Amino acid sequence: MIETKRLLIRRFRSSEEDMNALYQILSDKEVNTYLPWFPVENHEQAIAFYNQRILKKYETEEGFYFAVCRKEENLPIGYVVVSGDESRDFGYGLRKVFWNQGIITEAAAAVIDFLRESGWKYVTATHDRKNSASGEVMKKLGMTYRYSYEEQWQPKDIPVIFRMYQLNFDGSDWTYQAYWDKYPGHLVEELD
Repeated sequence: MIETKRLLIRRFRSSEEDMNALYQILSDKEVNTYLPWFPVENHEQAIAFYNQRILKKYETEEGFYFAVCRKEENLPIGYVVVSGDESRDFGYGLRKVFWNQGIITEAAAAVIDFLRESGWKYVTATHDRKNSASGEVMKKLGMTYRYSYEEQWQPKDIPVIFRMYQLNFDGSDWTYQAYWDKYPGHLVEELD
């Protein structure tokens, strides 16, 4: 468990309370607009999501899937996920009622500290360029923009231009190139 001033960051549990909280996160259409899945329609789909995506990470120990909880309730209101593959892809989600309170930035910063202390060398993160709020979180975490690429995003089957950010814990300036190499529609944008 990771603790911050306001938050407990821990594994999701298979308890009824955690599954109800996960359903609230995953069922909100606005929260899930920019995420790589469709909103769940019922509790059974939320439980299936837990079993297929979250529990699998716990069983294989390939990356992390953290529940973000306020200390008062210790119930998930969001998550931070980190891929264990070469991309070290970092992502997050938060229930809309908790937006604009710095919660996901606080949680993500604590997870980044945990990864650094665990010997990770870097993390990457991508966001749909229409979702500038996610990019702002990445900047607050010290990540820097590297490039953009266009992908026919699945399972939603829509074209998306993603911006890729990276944070190297050793201060080096190398860039993870796999998305650039995989997708021919790539560019470096001039960002403010």
